[in-house]
Amino acid sequence: MTSTGRFTLPSEENFAEKTKELAELWGADAIRNSDGTHLDEAVLALGKKIYNAYFPTRAHNEWITLHMDETPQVYLLTDRILAESDTVDIPLMESFFAEQLKPNRDADPHKYWEVVDRTTGEVVDSANWTLDADEDTVHVSGVAAWHEYTVSFLAYIIWDPVEMYNHLTNDWGDKEHEIPFDIYHPATRKFVFDTFEQWLKDSPQTDVVRFTTFFYQFTLLFDEKRREKVVDWFGCACTVSPRALDDFEAKYGYRLRPEDFVDGGAYNSAWRVPRKAQRDWIDFLSGFVRENVKQLADMSHAAGKEAMMFLGDQWIGTEPYKDGFDELGLDAVVGSIGDGTTTRMIADIPGVKYTEGRFLPYFFPDTFYEGNDPSIEGLDNWRKARRAILRSPISRMGYGGYLSLAAKFPKFVDTVTHIANEFRDIHDRTGGVAAEGELNVAILNSWGKMRSWMAFTVAHALPNKQTYSYYGILESLSGMRVNVRFISFDDVLAHGIDSDIDVIINGGPVDTAFTGGDVWTNPKLVETVRAWVRGGGAFVGVGEPSSAPRFQTDRFFQLADVIGVDEERYQTLSVDKYFPPVVPDHFITADVPVDPAAREAWEQAGYRIPLSGCGGGQSIKPLGGIDFGEPVLNTYPVNENVTLLRADGGQVQLATNDYGKGRGVYISGLPYSAANARLLERVLFYASHNEDKYAAWSSSNPECEVAHFPEQGLYCVINNTDQPQKTTVTLADGTTEDFDLPDSGIAWREA
Repeated sequence: MTSTGRFTLPSEENFAEKTKELAELWGADAIRNSDGTHLDEAVLALGKKIYNAYFPTRAHNEWITLHMDETPQVYLLTDRILAESDTVDIPLMESFFAEQLKPNRDADPHKYWEVVDRTTGEVVDSANWTLDADEDTVHVSGVAAWHEYTVSFLAYIIWDPVEMYNHLTNDWGDKEHEIPFDIYHPATRKFVFDTFEQWLKDSPQTDVVRFTTFFYQFTLLFDEKRREKVVDWFGCACTVSPRALDDFEAKYGYRLRPEDFVDGGAYNSAWRVPRKAQRDWIDFLSGFVRENVKQLADMSHAAGKEAMMFLGDQWIGTEPYKDGFDELGLDAVVGSIGDGTTTRMIADIPGVKYTEGRFLPYFFPDTFYEGNDPSIEGLDNWRKARRAILRSPISRMGYGGYLSLAAKFPKFVDTVTHIANEFRDIHDRTGGVAAEGELNVAILNSWGKMRSWMAFTVAHALPNKQTYSYYGILESLSGMRVNVRFISFDDVLAHGIDSDIDVIINGGPVDTAFTGGDVWTNPKLVETVRAWVRGGGAFVGVGEPSSAPRFQTDRFFQLADVIGVDEERYQTLSVDKYFPPVVPDHFITADVPVDPAAREAWEQAGYRIPLSGCGGGQSIKPLGGIDFGEPVLNTYPVNENVTLLRADGGQVQLATNDYGKGRGVYISGLPYSAANARLLERVLFYASHNEDKYAAWSSSNPECEVAHFPEQGLYCVINNTDQPQKTTVTLADGTTEDFDLPDSGIAWREA
């Protein structure tokens, strides 16, 4: 086991001796500074590779305070105000954080702003409203009583959102607020590159420039109570300026409206079915950002330094999975490891020499406080990441925050020692290659490859009540013995379905980017998927797959004939729907535990009553039950030839359907758990007619997973829990081996 290397340690001022001690203990070969800190000469002299965080568009208030009209801008949407007469007053900043945002009164409001009658959707003539700049209020006349009105207005971002978040989280008191700036303005752009050129000359000991990140922050807006108001990790809201809007019009031949950004208050969430204006702005922005990123990377290389991008903060416009990212000349990408999905989001990025994961927890006081045990979160984070690393390895690991906090927790220090050594051991044994994948699985949605491993996300690796039923698909796949790719509806319409794809998954709620919305009214799409499945393909639908926003062609799920399930939208209530008996024993549900008493009652009822002992929540042991997440109401089998595997509460949770030579499977939802990951794995092997391949390299206990490395002649078994686990592994020749794994354990064997 290699005891050093592949580890980046954060450090800070006046902490050199302890930094040296922990660097040796954790095997660090690189040291970085964190936000708001600098490295002492004694730390620089340790002989480690030095990462230096560099913020191209902040931390220079001496410049931007003289050019406050060149800060980044955002279109904001006011609260809806009800008109009770023929006039209405609309306050601009009533629900926004005035320390972060300031209305742009410099550019002509009547050219760049918009007042909208939200009851009709009509734009109010600009002659009918005026701005009271002293009160930050828009006065509107000639309105319709009892209609709601909003203003979409440009605002300057006057406090860098990430520095603000860190400031508020760490209680930095009266520390000066860092003001961001926008390089779209030529004077500021020149300042940024001149400043960076000087910084390179002044930083001879820096080996890696860790750009944190580049130019445009993801959407992070706070309300008047300092609470997060809009958080969209993909949001392009904070990227506008009058100059950019005018240039866009000149290039694309049409003018963007404020509504194209505020989007009725949705702010173009990645969940929205993307529209032409949104896609065009992403392309326009990406072109500008990438041109300037390449210049920064080239300058870094000319100074003998590596250029590393942090996948977070001001990452908007880079789009690492969008074609051409490999042409930017970046050496590496580093990102925050929240779970298996975010691990894969980083690890799978093409076109860089290496990838690095920043593990949790941050060394921040919200976790490192007296009485708390940060090692619990540290191990949980490692277990989630490890299963993904075995499938797609990142090259390096590290942590972020303030080392002086972590050093006060000896148990956590020991935990990181163990994690770092295990991480290096995996690399040493495997040579940094991925474990074998046995099936090729494609996620089909509006974004496709450009948002690989980014589907179903709102904020980075944070759970959301409405999304967890779908995000669990990705989290399950991130450590599963399959190869995963992301394809778009445009791909299928233009090129068909790749011949090597075994299974396609389409899932999400109706009228979202992930189910597709109106795209399913295109007969060519339906024809293409039907023909592919009929010829032997496999289609798995989750939630409201292939759903058209309105009841069309007498179907809600446009591929109901493929998956065998549709959803009643209150249009065919007069047509009876009959449920066949639920099939109690099936390949897909072979690992689902059934309480004997419940099974007996179920059997006596002819398998037609809800199976209360089969996956009804988290109380079933040892698998914890199958959790289908947020219920999808009123789903039903389209005929009695459909195989029902779960149908509680008057709707279908799990069903399969033979379709020509292929198969369709319906799942109502799939939050992540070991039991659900096992269920999905079995679904994929069954749907693709690969049941005979399932046993090899499988684990009898879903809490444990197997990764096979045929080139190395090795396999390993991991325990994904904080409790000891027993499991039996079936090898390729059908023989078995028993394992008794400690909590979070890993065991290696020759294959």
